[in-house]
Amino acid sequence: MKIDPEVLTREEQAIFRLRSLYRSRGYQPYKMSKFEEYDLYVKNKDFLISDNILTFTDTNGKLMALKPDVTLSIIKNSKDLPDTVRKLYYNETVYRTAKGTHRFREIMQTGLECIGNIDDGCIGEVLQLAAGSLACISPSFVLDISNLDLLTDLVDGLSPRTEIRKALMHCVGEKNLHEISDICRDNDLDPTRTEILKQLAALYGTPETVLPQLRTLLKDCDAAPALAQLESVIRVFENSPFKDCIRIDFSVISDIKYYNGIVFKGFLNHIPDSVLSGGQYDRLMQKMHRRSGAIGFAVYLDALQRFDLKEEG
Repeated sequence: MKIDPEVLTREEQAIFRLRSLYRSRGYQPYKMSKFEEYDLYVKNKDFLISDNILTFTDTNGKLMALKPDVTLSIIKNSKDLPDTVRKLYYNETVYRTAKGTHRFREIMQTGLECIGNIDDGCIGEVLQLAAGSLACISPSFVLDISNLDLLTDLVDGLSPRTEIRKALMHCVGEKNLHEISDICRDNDLDPTRTEILKQLAALYGTPETVLPQLRTLLKDCDAAPALAQLESVIRVFENSPFKDCIRIDFSVISDIKYYNGIVFKGFLNHIPDSVLSGGQYDRLMQKMHRRSGAIGFAVYLDALQRFDLKEEG
């Protein structure tokens, strides 16, 4: 079906294309309530983009919340079927403060979740769909991919102290090599591992460029499983039209209380912030007493209000 740009808004055009893309790969629509018990969100505030939550008291006296997030609701309301793979996509309104404002807004959010017996094939497919989602909006995009397990294993080997590990992870996310040096020197941490962490934080580029450097950099570290996973899932782009839009970047960091393994963010020209974010969230599943694995992403359609397609030329 042809999309008439004179009839649909930019967000509506994006939703139409994304929905068609996800359905073409076997993802089924998922619809949910506009609100959940507040307790669901307050227990997982770190998982949310914004910790500002609109609440109200139900007629039975229970505190409810207008949903600020979709993933938490999907997990809560889905059966735990670890021996199967469920593919779900959604177009939902979430209620939160938009970036750069202090006002609550209704924000359309589109995304998908792949839940159950997740393997590298599932992860590779989700990465392809993340790249395809960005391409549905603009041909000028970059998808940055990292492996959180690889990074956390290296940081955990530097220090047993939680506050130091947290500070080092923050520095990697900021690519602050000077601060990494200071923290490791002040705490008498292994200088060899410190140098490896700094080089890892500084790496950025195409898989063809970065993967050989990673193999050399990590040859004496216990990083083989995480590196093998990264190589495996990125292989889906070898003959893909999106090949030149893929980057490896270990500054892509998500909260390790919830995320593990492959994490990623998507960027469009002319928008400084990520418009797509996702990754494996097996730890969140475990926290919510699920045996299944999971990976997914969300496209933040409110960001398109700052995206002028005319600038694409």
